[in-house]
Amino acid sequence: MKKFVTVLLVCLLVATAAVGFAACKKNENVIRLNEVTHSLFYTPQYLSMALGYFKDEGVEVEVTNGSGADNVMTALLTDEADIGLMGCEANIYVYLQGKKDFPHVIGQLTKRDGSFLVARNNIENFDYQNIDNKTVLMGRKGGTPAMILQYVLNNKGYTDGVNIHLDYSIEFGALGPAFLDGTGDFVPLFEPAASQIVKENRGYIVSSIGKDSGEIPYTCYSVTANYLKKHPDKVEKFLRAVWKGVEYAETHSAEDIAKLVEPYFEGTEMDLLVAAIDNYKKADVWMSTPVTNEEAFYRMQEIMQNADELTQRVDYDIIVDNSVASKI
Repeated sequence: MKKFVTVLLVCLLVATAAVGFAACKKNENVIRLNEVTHSLFYTPQYLSMALGYFKDEGVEVEVTNGSGADNVMTALLTDEADIGLMGCEANIYVYLQGKKDFPHVIGQLTKRDGSFLVARNNIENFDYQNIDNKTVLMGRKGGTPAMILQYVLNNKGYTDGVNIHLDYSIEFGALGPAFLDGTGDFVPLFEPAASQIVKENRGYIVSSIGKDSGEIPYTCYSVTANYLKKHPDKVEKFLRAVWKGVEYAETHSAEDIAKLVEPYFEGTEMDLLVAAIDNYKKADVWMSTPVTNEEAFYRMQEIMQNADELTQRVDYDIIVDNSVASKI
Protein backbone atom coordinates (compact mmCIF):
# COMPACT_ATOMS: atom_id res chain seq x y z
CA MET A 1 0.00 0.00 0.00
CA LYS A 2 2.88 2.42 0.78
CA LYS A 3 4.17 2.15 -2.78
CA PHE A 4 0.68 2.75 -4.15
CA VAL A 5 0.22 5.89 -2.02
CA THR A 6 3.64 7.33 -2.92
CA VAL A 7 3.17 6.84 -6.66
CA LEU A 8 -0.37 8.21 -6.48
CA LEU A 9 0.71 11.40 -4.70
CA VAL A 10 3.45 12.08 -7.23
CA CYS A 11 1.06 11.48 -10.12
CA LEU A 12 -1.51 13.78 -8.53
CA LEU A 13 0.97 16.65 -8.27
CA VAL A 14 1.99 16.34 -11.90
CA ALA A 15 -1.53 15.84 -13.21
CA THR A 16 -2.99 18.69 -11.16
CA ALA A 17 -0.48 21.09 -12.68
CA ALA A 18 -1.46 19.91 -16.14
CA VAL A 19 -5.16 20.39 -15.54
CA GLY A 20 -4.69 24.15 -15.38
CA PHE A 21 -3.71 24.18 -19.04
CA ALA A 22 -6.69 22.11 -20.18
CA ALA A 23 -9.72 24.35 -20.50
CA CYS A 24 -11.28 22.84 -23.58
CA LYS A 25 -15.03 22.39 -23.60
CA LYS A 26 -16.06 18.75 -23.31
CA ASN A 27 -18.44 17.01 -25.66
CA GLU A 28 -21.41 16.18 -23.44
CA ASN A 29 -21.94 12.82 -25.17
CA VAL A 30 -18.35 11.66 -24.64
CA ILE A 31 -17.35 9.46 -21.71
CA ARG A 32 -13.62 9.33 -21.01
CA LEU A 33 -12.83 5.83 -19.81
CA ASN A 34 -9.45 5.04 -18.29
CA GLU A 35 -8.81 1.28 -18.00
CA VAL A 36 -6.16 -0.22 -15.77
CA THR A 37 -4.79 -2.24 -18.69
CA HIS A 38 -5.88 -3.39 -22.14
CA SER A 39 -6.89 -7.02 -21.76
CA LEU A 40 -9.09 -9.79 -23.10
CA PHE A 41 -10.24 -10.04 -19.50
CA TYR A 42 -12.53 -7.10 -20.34
CA THR A 43 -13.93 -8.66 -23.50
CA PRO A 44 -17.59 -7.60 -22.86
CA GLN A 45 -16.53 -3.93 -22.88
CA TYR A 46 -14.90 -4.34 -26.30
CA LEU A 47 -17.91 -6.26 -27.56
CA SER A 48 -20.08 -3.28 -26.64
CA MET A 49 -17.80 -1.09 -28.74
CA ALA A 50 -17.70 -3.50 -31.67
CA LEU A 51 -21.47 -4.06 -31.69
CA GLY A 52 -22.33 -0.37 -31.36
CA TYR A 53 -24.05 -0.67 -27.99
CA PHE A 54 -22.56 2.60 -26.70
CA LYS A 55 -23.72 4.37 -29.84
CA ASP A 56 -27.19 2.90 -29.37
CA GLU A 57 -27.28 4.48 -25.90
CA GLY A 58 -26.26 7.84 -27.31
CA VAL A 59 -22.76 8.01 -25.83
CA GLU A 60 -19.27 7.93 -27.27
CA VAL A 61 -16.51 6.26 -25.26
CA GLU A 62 -12.90 7.39 -25.46
CA VAL A 63 -10.62 4.72 -23.96
CA THR A 64 -7.21 5.36 -22.43
CA ASN A 65 -4.89 2.67 -21.08
CA GLY A 66 -3.92 3.80 -17.59
CA SER A 67 -1.24 1.12 -17.21
CA GLY A 68 -1.89 0.71 -13.49
CA ALA A 69 -4.53 1.46 -10.88
CA ASP A 70 -2.54 4.40 -9.48
CA ASN A 71 -2.69 6.14 -12.86
CA VAL A 72 -6.39 5.40 -13.29
CA MET A 73 -7.11 6.82 -9.85
CA THR A 74 -5.06 9.92 -10.58
CA ALA A 75 -7.00 10.48 -13.80
CA LEU A 76 -10.30 10.33 -11.90
CA LEU A 77 -9.17 12.63 -9.09
CA THR A 78 -7.82 15.26 -11.50
CA ASP A 79 -10.81 15.12 -13.87
CA GLU A 80 -8.74 13.66 -16.68
CA ALA A 81 -11.18 10.73 -16.87
CA ASP A 82 -14.87 10.31 -16.15
CA ILE A 83 -14.94 6.58 -15.43
CA GLY A 84 -12.10 4.35 -14.27
CA LEU A 85 -11.88 0.58 -14.69
CA MET A 86 -9.74 -0.92 -11.91
CA GLY A 87 -9.86 -3.04 -8.78
CA CYS A 88 -11.83 -1.84 -5.77
CA GLU A 89 -8.71 -2.00 -3.59
CA ALA A 90 -7.61 1.30 -5.16
CA ASN A 91 -10.81 2.96 -3.92
CA ILE A 92 -10.22 1.57 -0.44
CA TYR A 93 -6.63 2.86 -0.31
CA VAL A 94 -7.64 6.37 -1.41
CA TYR A 95 -10.53 6.52 1.05
CA LEU A 96 -8.20 5.58 3.89
CA GLN A 97 -5.91 8.44 2.85
CA GLY A 98 -8.76 10.82 3.74
CA LYS A 99 -9.58 12.01 0.22
CA LYS A 100 -13.04 13.64 0.36
CA ASP A 101 -14.27 13.10 -3.20
CA PHE A 102 -12.89 9.56 -3.38
CA PRO A 103 -14.19 7.49 -6.30
CA HIS A 104 -17.04 5.07 -5.66
CA VAL A 105 -17.58 1.69 -7.30
CA ILE A 106 -20.69 2.09 -9.47
CA GLY A 107 -20.53 -1.14 -11.47
CA GLN A 108 -18.54 -4.38 -11.47
CA LEU A 109 -17.31 -6.10 -14.63
CA THR A 110 -15.30 -9.11 -13.43
CA LYS A 111 -16.07 -11.22 -10.37
CA ARG A 112 -12.85 -13.16 -9.91
CA ASP A 113 -9.14 -13.11 -10.67
CA GLY A 114 -8.59 -13.69 -14.38
CA SER A 115 -5.21 -15.39 -14.12
CA PHE A 116 -4.54 -19.10 -14.50
CA LEU A 117 -1.94 -21.17 -12.69
CA VAL A 118 0.49 -22.58 -15.24
CA ALA A 119 2.71 -25.53 -14.32
CA ARG A 120 5.95 -26.57 -15.93
CA ASN A 121 4.78 -30.20 -15.94
CA ASN A 122 1.38 -31.62 -16.77
CA ILE A 123 -0.39 -32.49 -13.50
CA GLU A 124 -3.66 -34.36 -13.88
CA ASN A 125 -6.41 -33.64 -11.35
CA PHE A 126 -4.45 -30.79 -9.81
CA ASP A 127 -5.70 -29.91 -6.31
CA TYR A 128 -2.80 -28.02 -4.65
CA GLN A 129 -1.86 -31.11 -2.63
CA ASN A 130 1.27 -31.92 -4.56
CA ILE A 131 3.29 -28.71 -4.70
CA ASP A 132 5.22 -28.96 -1.42
CA ASN A 133 8.56 -27.10 -1.55
CA LYS A 134 7.91 -25.91 -5.09
CA THR A 135 8.68 -22.37 -6.28
CA VAL A 136 5.71 -20.24 -7.32
CA LEU A 137 6.30 -16.97 -9.16
CA MET A 138 4.01 -14.36 -7.60
CA GLY A 139 4.62 -10.96 -9.18
CA ARG A 140 5.04 -7.77 -7.16
CA LYS A 141 4.31 -8.14 -3.45
CA GLY A 142 1.16 -6.18 -2.66
CA GLY A 143 -0.10 -6.41 -6.22
CA THR A 144 -3.62 -7.79 -6.50
CA PRO A 145 -2.68 -10.99 -8.40
CA ALA A 146 0.01 -11.76 -5.82
CA MET A 147 -2.32 -11.08 -2.89
CA ILE A 148 -4.98 -13.40 -4.29
CA LEU A 149 -2.58 -16.23 -5.08
CA GLN A 150 -1.05 -15.93 -1.61
CA TYR A 151 -4.56 -16.13 -0.14
CA VAL A 152 -5.28 -19.31 -2.11
CA LEU A 153 -1.98 -20.94 -1.16
CA ASN A 154 -2.29 -19.99 2.51
CA ASN A 155 -5.79 -21.46 2.60
CA LYS A 156 -4.41 -24.66 1.09
CA GLY A 157 -1.93 -24.97 3.97
CA TYR A 158 1.15 -23.42 2.42
CA THR A 159 3.40 -20.91 4.18
CA ASP A 160 6.24 -19.12 2.42
CA GLY A 161 9.60 -20.39 3.61
CA VAL A 162 8.08 -23.37 5.41
CA ASN A 163 6.66 -25.73 2.80
CA ILE A 164 6.70 -23.58 -0.33
CA HIS A 165 8.77 -20.76 -1.86
CA LEU A 166 6.84 -17.68 -3.03
CA ASP A 167 9.01 -15.62 -5.36
CA TYR A 168 8.05 -11.91 -5.39
CA SER A 169 11.23 -10.75 -7.12
CA ILE A 170 9.77 -10.48 -10.64
CA GLU A 171 7.22 -7.90 -11.82
CA PHE A 172 3.92 -9.42 -12.94
CA GLY A 173 4.40 -8.37 -16.56
CA ALA A 174 7.72 -10.24 -16.74
CA LEU A 175 6.50 -13.50 -15.18
CA GLY A 176 5.85 -15.27 -18.49
CA PRO A 177 9.34 -14.69 -19.93
CA ALA A 178 10.95 -15.57 -16.60
CA PHE A 179 9.03 -18.85 -16.46
CA LEU A 180 10.00 -19.68 -20.04
CA ASP A 181 13.63 -19.01 -19.14
CA GLY A 182 13.41 -21.71 -16.48
CA THR A 183 12.54 -19.78 -13.31
CA GLY A 184 9.98 -21.33 -10.97
CA ASP A 185 7.72 -24.37 -11.08
CA PHE A 186 4.40 -22.50 -11.30
CA VAL A 187 3.37 -19.09 -12.59
CA PRO A 188 0.07 -17.11 -12.62
CA LEU A 189 -0.71 -15.72 -16.07
CA PHE A 190 -3.58 -13.87 -17.68
CA GLU A 191 -4.75 -14.65 -21.17
CA PRO A 192 -3.59 -14.94 -23.88
CA ALA A 193 -0.15 -15.45 -22.27
CA ALA A 194 -1.29 -18.66 -20.57
CA SER A 195 -2.68 -20.14 -23.79
CA GLN A 196 0.45 -19.10 -25.69
CA ILE A 197 2.64 -21.18 -23.37
CA VAL A 198 0.26 -24.13 -23.72
CA LYS A 199 0.32 -23.76 -27.51
CA GLU A 200 4.12 -23.92 -27.47
CA ASN A 201 4.02 -27.05 -25.25
CA ARG A 202 6.13 -25.26 -22.65
CA GLY A 203 3.62 -25.33 -19.82
CA TYR A 204 0.16 -26.48 -18.75
CA ILE A 205 -2.83 -24.64 -17.30
CA VAL A 206 -3.71 -26.57 -14.14
CA SER A 207 -6.17 -24.26 -12.36
CA SER A 208 -8.22 -21.07 -12.48
CA ILE A 209 -6.91 -18.95 -9.59
CA GLY A 210 -10.13 -16.93 -9.61
CA LYS A 211 -12.27 -20.00 -9.03
CA ASP A 212 -9.94 -21.11 -6.24
CA SER A 213 -10.14 -17.77 -4.39
CA GLY A 214 -13.89 -17.22 -4.68
CA GLU A 215 -15.83 -14.25 -6.01
CA ILE A 216 -14.45 -10.76 -5.41
CA PRO A 217 -14.92 -7.32 -7.03
CA TYR A 218 -11.79 -7.81 -9.11
CA THR A 219 -12.39 -5.15 -11.77
CA CYS A 220 -14.95 -2.39 -11.30
CA TYR A 221 -16.09 0.86 -12.85
CA SER A 222 -15.58 3.84 -10.55
CA VAL A 223 -16.51 7.52 -10.64
CA THR A 224 -16.25 10.38 -8.18
CA ALA A 225 -19.35 11.26 -6.18
CA ASN A 226 -19.40 14.63 -7.92
CA TYR A 227 -19.45 13.05 -11.40
CA LEU A 228 -22.21 10.62 -10.43
CA LYS A 229 -24.30 13.47 -9.03
CA LYS A 230 -23.92 15.52 -12.22
CA HIS A 231 -24.19 12.72 -14.78
CA PRO A 232 -26.32 9.82 -13.48
CA ASP A 233 -27.92 9.38 -16.91
CA LYS A 234 -24.56 9.03 -18.67
CA VAL A 235 -23.41 6.49 -16.11
CA GLU A 236 -26.60 4.50 -16.58
CA LYS A 237 -26.24 4.54 -20.38
CA PHE A 238 -22.63 3.42 -20.07
CA LEU A 239 -23.41 0.52 -17.75
CA ARG A 240 -26.41 -0.58 -19.81
CA ALA A 241 -24.25 -0.71 -22.95
CA VAL A 242 -21.53 -2.73 -21.18
CA TRP A 243 -24.04 -5.26 -19.92
CA LYS A 244 -25.40 -5.78 -23.37
CA GLY A 245 -21.84 -6.83 -24.16
CA VAL A 246 -21.85 -9.16 -21.16
CA GLU A 247 -25.09 -10.75 -22.36
CA TYR A 248 -23.58 -11.27 -25.81
CA ALA A 249 -20.48 -12.90 -24.28
CA GLU A 250 -22.65 -15.24 -22.23
CA THR A 251 -24.79 -16.37 -25.16
CA HIS A 252 -22.30 -16.68 -28.01
CA SER A 253 -19.36 -18.93 -28.80
CA ALA A 254 -15.75 -18.02 -28.23
CA GLU A 255 -15.28 -18.10 -31.99
CA ASP A 256 -18.04 -15.53 -32.60
CA ILE A 257 -16.72 -13.29 -29.85
CA ALA A 258 -13.11 -13.52 -31.06
CA LYS A 259 -14.05 -12.33 -34.54
CA LEU A 260 -15.64 -9.21 -33.07
CA VAL A 261 -12.86 -8.25 -30.67
CA GLU A 262 -9.97 -9.13 -32.99
CA PRO A 263 -9.55 -5.49 -34.18
CA TYR A 264 -8.89 -4.45 -30.58
CA PHE A 265 -6.08 -6.98 -30.22
CA GLU A 266 -4.01 -6.63 -33.37
CA GLY A 267 -1.13 -9.06 -33.52
CA THR A 268 -2.86 -11.78 -31.51
CA GLU A 269 -3.55 -14.88 -33.58
CA MET A 270 -7.17 -15.94 -33.92
CA ASP A 271 -6.64 -19.38 -32.38
CA LEU A 272 -5.15 -17.75 -29.27
CA LEU A 273 -8.06 -15.32 -29.04
CA VAL A 274 -10.52 -18.20 -29.21
CA ALA A 275 -8.65 -20.29 -26.64
CA ALA A 276 -8.30 -17.36 -24.24
CA ILE A 277 -11.94 -16.29 -24.47
CA ASP A 278 -13.07 -19.89 -24.08
CA ASN A 279 -11.00 -20.21 -20.90
CA TYR A 280 -12.55 -17.03 -19.51
CA LYS A 281 -16.03 -18.27 -20.31
CA LYS A 282 -15.33 -21.59 -18.58
CA ALA A 283 -13.88 -19.79 -15.56
CA ASP A 284 -17.04 -17.67 -15.32
CA VAL A 285 -15.15 -14.41 -14.83
CA TRP A 286 -17.77 -11.86 -15.90
CA MET A 287 -20.60 -10.50 -13.80
CA SER A 288 -24.18 -11.22 -14.85
CA THR A 289 -25.20 -7.99 -13.11
CA PRO A 290 -23.17 -4.82 -12.46
CA VAL A 291 -24.27 -4.83 -8.79
CA THR A 292 -21.32 -5.45 -6.44
CA ASN A 293 -21.97 -8.15 -3.87
CA GLU A 294 -21.32 -7.26 -0.22
CA GLU A 295 -19.86 -10.65 0.71
CA ALA A 296 -17.45 -10.49 -2.24
CA PHE A 297 -16.39 -6.97 -1.22
CA TYR A 298 -15.44 -8.12 2.27
CA ARG A 299 -13.65 -11.17 0.88
CA MET A 300 -11.44 -8.79 -1.09
CA GLN A 301 -10.51 -7.00 2.12
CA GLU A 302 -9.83 -10.35 3.78
CA ILE A 303 -7.39 -11.08 0.96
CA MET A 304 -5.71 -7.69 1.43
CA GLN A 305 -5.38 -8.21 5.18
CA ASN A 306 -3.98 -11.71 4.66
CA ALA A 307 -1.21 -10.09 2.61
CA ASP A 308 -0.62 -7.41 5.28
CA GLU A 309 -1.65 -4.68 2.82
CA LEU A 310 -4.69 -3.39 4.75
CA THR A 311 -4.65 -2.15 8.34
CA GLN A 312 -8.39 -1.58 8.73
CA ARG A 313 -11.53 -2.58 6.87
CA VAL A 314 -13.88 -0.14 5.17
CA ASP A 315 -17.66 -0.49 5.17
CA TYR A 316 -19.26 -1.70 1.96
CA ASP A 317 -21.70 1.23 1.78
CA ILE A 318 -18.85 3.75 1.88
CA ILE A 319 -17.10 2.46 -1.25
CA VAL A 320 -19.93 0.89 -3.26
CA ASP A 321 -22.84 2.86 -4.78
CA ASN A 322 -25.26 0.51 -6.54
CA SER A 323 -27.86 3.21 -7.19
CA VAL A 324 -27.35 3.06 -10.96
CA ALA A 325 -26.21 -0.56 -11.27
CA SER A 326 -29.41 -1.78 -9.63
CA LYS A 327 -31.40 -0.31 -12.53
CA ILE A 328 -29.57 -2.32 -15.20
